[in-house]
Amino acid sequence: MVSRARSDRAPALPTGEDKVRAVRRMFDSIAPRYEAMNDIMTFGLDRLWRRTCVAALELAPGALVLDVACGTGDMCRLLHRAGHRPVGLDMSRGMLSVARTGAPLVQADALAMPFVGQRFDGVVSAFALRNVVDLSALFADLARVVRPGGRLSLLDLAEPPNALLRLGHRLWAGTVVPRLGALLSDAGSYRYLPRSLAYLPSGPVMSQLLGAAGFQAVQRRLLSGGVTQLYTATRSGAAP
Repeated sequence: MVSRARSDRAPALPTGEDKVRAVRRMFDSIAPRYEAMNDIMTFGLDRLWRRTCVAALELAPGALVLDVACGTGDMCRLLHRAGHRPVGLDMSRGMLSVARTGAPLVQADALAMPFVGQRFDGVVSAFALRNVVDLSALFADLARVVRPGGRLSLLDLAEPPNALLRLGHRLWAGTVVPRLGALLSDAGSYRYLPRSLAYLPSGPVMSQLLGAAGFQAVQRRLLSGGVTQLYTATRSGAAP
């Protein structure tokens, strides 16, 4: 009976290089249906969340903005519509191969960004933080490539603080989403994605990590009752 109970448990989430390889394979496999699945899973709310993320940059038109883990280019398209100059970065060749954007795209790991220091006026990222192996290293490199006074706007999943909403969210993400994934895309990937929320630290710890990396005025907003969370911050130092 003990061995059966253990076999029913979900497998441990990957770490280190195993996580890097697993995440790359996963996004390569789900790239063709990625945007459609996002619309279905969130009832189209992901479009609102992404627009909110771009608006929260509060940068003047013409700003050069890096989209970390740009995927299929939806954030790059929103940045362009807002009058900014986007540059996309993603380690998944599959995602970049189906990206629908005219922005320059770079295939690279977010922990090894091939950009000179203080290159960008701002950085956005949507639903990628939990897929990074080392958040401290990521934030340090973002601080390197963002100019003093530049802005950061990072969007990812969260769990609603309200108990009833949290229960409904867990049932949807843990039961319905994997079934939709099996039907329309890749079952294993959409079992992993809801569980990957466990990689994210708490709000206070995330804010502390951003502050330690060189960002100030860190703010955390919960969107749609706490289904998602948005972190904004300003690069320390005087703007040029």
